[in-house]
Amino acid sequence: MGTESEIKVFAGSTGKDFAIKICNYLDSQLGKSKVITFSEGNTYVKVEETVRDKDVYLVQSMGLHPNDEFTEILFWIDAFKRASASSVTVIMPYFSYAKGDKKDEPRVSIRARVCTECIELAGADRVVTMDLHSPQIQGFFKKPVDHLFALPILCEYIKSLNIEDLVVVSPDSGFAKEARKIARYLGVPVAIGDKEREGHDENAKIIEIVGNVEGKNALIVDDFSISGGTLIDLANELRKRGVKKIYASLSHILLNEKGVAKLKDSPIEKLISTDSVYNPYIMDCKKIKIVSVAPLFAETINRIHKRESVSPLFEKVPKKVIQIED
Repeated sequence: MGTESEIKVFAGSTGKDFAIKICNYLDSQLGKSKVITFSEGNTYVKVEETVRDKDVYLVQSMGLHPNDEFTEILFWIDAFKRASASSVTVIMPYFSYAKGDKKDEPRVSIRARVCTECIELAGADRVVTMDLHSPQIQGFFKKPVDHLFALPILCEYIKSLNIEDLVVVSPDSGFAKEARKIARYLGVPVAIGDKEREGHDENAKIIEIVGNVEGKNALIVDDFSISGGTLIDLANELRKRGVKKIYASLSHILLNEKGVAKLKDSPIEKLISTDSVYNPYIMDCKKIKIVSVAPLFAETINRIHKRESVSPLFEKVPKKVIQIED
């Protein structure tokens, strides 16, 4: 393995902004690399500096274009390994195919399993990710996986808003456990929505809300949203039930153009999320507040590189990692 001085952070095509924030925290320079997408869709990657015997950290989420971004990750791992890197750690803040974690109907692929095997076969030595849709996916990997949590970063910002009479609301029973953790961190009660999804589309119907919400301010929490449908339907239902102000918090924000437009017209006052996914659609929406988790990943890289324990970051993060901005 390399020495501490040989740390090298590189960025995939959609990971550059996040990687620069990581490098700023680590006081290091972003590695030189190049990505070309040819007219027929093929991807070409090239490492433009030596990585021989160095510990390499590749930053790339599987976000708005998961198939392209995933393929690019595999090519990067292969390029680093062929260039004799000592180790390759994939920094993947969002793992899109974590949704495909099971075979719950006949003749379907367990997509998360296919992805994890490909990442390992390409040569990855370690993976660092955050708020997996299904945490058991860590077991699909044979290599070490560091599973980080956005909860303290998001909750510290929410605390700074000083929202009175707050209740945390989970959109469904599946996220209830995480909602309780958030409510416990904030010291507030929790309510749980009951939603029904009939097919594989992005539409779900809110049937009931379990818990006292009348006269309170609500914080809807979930791990991600693509269309914003569930968040907005729940917000409308909460408004009908006498909730005053409505906020929302997501670990990963994948809202498309239509989703952002719906958010602007919704009763949600503010949507708080992280920069785990590069999303140009949200840039001009004043209702969206992004808090950075890049320092959390940078601190994780620092500890991995120094052969220190990462597990303390799962329970409590250092103050320097939490950067609250108005």
